[in-house]
Amino acid sequence: MLIVKVIIAVLLLLIVLSLAAGMFTLVQDRGNSNRTVKFLTFRIALSIFVFLFIAFAFYMGWIQPHGIVPPQS
Repeated sequence: MLIVKVIIAVLLLLIVLSLAAGMFTLVQDRGNSNRTVKFLTFRIALSIFVFLFIAFAFYMGWIQPHGIVPPQS
């Protein structure tokens, strides 16, 4: 389903943005605040959620795995 793939893509984009925000706050705050830890904790939580969502989508049949080489018919 297309909507599941869009949801996964948006979540992966949020993970990358959270990582970038963590890097930015690390450089700006020079380790004097907890903002970096909050952004990286959010990134880890999102990563776990994406993994569980992909497993659930596979279980429900919304997405199908495929190999690098398509199966021979």
